[in-house]
Amino acid sequence: MSLFLRALLLAVIIYEFLADIRRWRGLSWGHPALRPLLALAALALHPRHATWRQRAPALALAAFPALMLQAAAAGMRRRSLDSRATLKPGLYDDCTVARVDIPMPEASMPALYVVPRAGAQAAAAVLHGSGCDKTYFAWRLTNALLRQRMAVLLVDLDGHGENPRVQRYPQMLECATEAVRWLRARHARVGILGISLGGCLAARAVADGLEVDALAIMEAPPVLRFDNHDRWNEVRTLFQPYVIDLLREASIMHLGSAVYRLVRAQRTPSIRAAISTWDLIAACDLCGSLSRIETPLLLVYGERDAIVKRVQAEDVWRAAPSGATMLLVPDAGHLTLILHPEALRRMAAWMAGRLNA
Repeated sequence: MSLFLRALLLAVIIYEFLADIRRWRGLSWGHPALRPLLALAALALHPRHATWRQRAPALALAAFPALMLQAAAAGMRRRSLDSRATLKPGLYDDCTVARVDIPMPEASMPALYVVPRAGAQAAAAVLHGSGCDKTYFAWRLTNALLRQRMAVLLVDLDGHGENPRVQRYPQMLECATEAVRWLRARHARVGILGISLGGCLAARAVADGLEVDALAIMEAPPVLRFDNHDRWNEVRTLFQPYVIDLLREASIMHLGSAVYRLVRAQRTPSIRAAISTWDLIAACDLCGSLSRIETPLLLVYGERDAIVKRVQAEDVWRAAPSGATMLLVPDAGHLTLILHPEALRRMAAWMAGRLNA
């Protein structure tokens, strides 16, 4: 057997051990029971009569092809592993998920209503960002809120996902008001969480009189001001351990598709709009809205955010009322804040402290 072929097979085995150790099920094609056999195979493939000067180049050349083989085998073996499946309507061990249509002044707003199996006195409505939809990387966020004994309402904003309405202003504020109204009929205390564009809408709706018991805003921009260089900087933030650890939750195929959607939403968002997202965010007047809010408020931003830069986050903080809580996440960008486990845990704990008190 040639030195390169030995190196290729050895590299695949090394990748499998790495995936097993890191619990990256989405990048694993084997089973823990195979570990002894893989160890024996690695020893058998070790080129005993080759020097390290010969082995190292062969392993280096084999590294990338072996990774492609590993990904292909894992993709076929784990093709059913998809974290988005936990948001499909149905009955689960810890929660129930129901597809609902919330009545609006015009048409209706599609949503997913996620409730802990034990029930919940408190609930949070989640407004997603521009170019996204109600399920867009929402499973970690939903699980964080469920662990705090809260129900979750994930909605499709106007012009997004299954929502038949067109993105308009001020009509789009109805997404926040009607989501809260729907939850008020079912829960004693209701909060609202807005992400990026959703944060701008949530803040404006609350400033205009929407009554909620808590408001959390993640990475909402006071204005949109970014270019292709900023987009590439955002893509670089994807190479974080907590992002790579998505392989514990999804197959390599599903994860690749999801990351593609994550990046594409920033570059060419699929929106049915009568007003641009730039103009919509300007109309919401985030800083002006925050100055009129008396509701308990949490502001969460990523320090590496290239879309809503640090200086913009500081503008938002200065506009916030004196009692607001502010959280800056050092290793999060605009694309990755919604995936950051510690940021989501702290946000959910803060929300629960206001709603479950």
